[in-house]
Amino acid sequence: MDICNKVKDIRKQLKMTQTDFSKELGVDYTTLSRIERGIFKPSFRFMEKLKIVCGKYGIEMEEETNLLNIESVKTTDLFDDIVNVIDSSYSLANKTVNYILIQRNWLIGKRIVENELTTRKDDYGKSVIKELSQKLTQKYGTGFEIRNIYYFIDFYNSFPNILQSVNANSLLSWTHYVKLLQVSDVEARNWYASEAVREAWSVRTLQRNISSQYYNRMVSSLVKERVHNEMIELNKVNQQNKLDYIKDPMVLEFLGLSENNTYLESDVEKAIINHLQKFIMELGKGFAFVARQQRIHTEKEDYFIDLVFYNYILKCFVLIDLKTSKITHQDVGQMDMYIRMYDELKKTSDDNPTLGIVLCSDTDEDIAKYSILKGNEQLFASKYKLYLPTESELRSEIEKEKNFYLEKIKK
Repeated sequence: MDICNKVKDIRKQLKMTQTDFSKELGVDYTTLSRIERGIFKPSFRFMEKLKIVCGKYGIEMEEETNLLNIESVKTTDLFDDIVNVIDSSYSLANKTVNYILIQRNWLIGKRIVENELTTRKDDYGKSVIKELSQKLTQKYGTGFEIRNIYYFIDFYNSFPNILQSVNANSLLSWTHYVKLLQVSDVEARNWYASEAVREAWSVRTLQRNISSQYYNRMVSSLVKERVHNEMIELNKVNQQNKLDYIKDPMVLEFLGLSENNTYLESDVEKAIINHLQKFIMELGKGFAFVARQQRIHTEKEDYFIDLVFYNYILKCFVLIDLKTSKITHQDVGQMDMYIRMYDELKKTSDDNPTLGIVLCSDTDEDIAKYSILKGNEQLFASKYKLYLPTESELRSEIEKEKNFYLEKIKK
């Protein structure tokens, strides 16, 4: 069956008119009509929408057999046709890289499990895995930390038949599978995996659904549609960016590419952070630049800290997070979490406790909140404050850069 007849056949299975089906797909009636009559070939975006609708109604759709085929459609709209080619190439690149990445990680996990290193009761297995991690990191760089090696092992044990049972088009991303490894119940994990494929969940949507016990609520609810609709509404923001896979740190790591963190900042944020970085370095109070948009990885989510410094006089890390709206208790709470993670992952026994600064670029609001974990207040008051910029200094520098940026874009 050719693709145009397949579209018509799916509509008839759903017992929908062309008008209703075009609304369900989010396309105009004329486009659908021309596709069904064979005048137009469906675009890549159309097919992506069709897959989502089929998943919603539980209709099986045959996957494309040729993985390395970029979709090309000629219609009356030149721009739309070229956009379709570009979108198709992005999706194809993602599927290809993801399939190879998943094969690699599964095979690494399989090989380690075959050595029975994880079933030994002594520390031999742990020491071998630790040494393996160190050697692989030395040879290939990031991506082979001990945590990741155990992900590979858990992935193989949790999905032993995955490469035989699915193809590249029906696989989730590697990041999706890492999130699924949090779920210990096999039935729940398989359900989340199936639903994530069927409804095209983003990684953030999957994580939110796992964290909110969506599976348990669906199983126990008598009105499942209400729970499902609530989930869709709450995840609207998480589903918006369809090109998240291009920025997936694990994919970039696999390809040996550096993370391009500029996408995490708006232009005005970027200008302010650039200026703050220079301003703090020029204070002459012992600040050394460490990182910008530094990624902190946890099992549930990746977090990015705007600026990280080390003060060699205070002997502590200083984390800076910029907000574009009023500072909330949640923002301060998030900084407290960053500090705990930094103290756990980065601080050595010779370092003093990490300090966090939450800044607000809206200078009509509180400009800065200094954050330090409970029990270290005296250290902050007696020593840290001597080497930190004052609130008025921070206000002045942020306001100066905002005005400079606004004048620049007016020209």
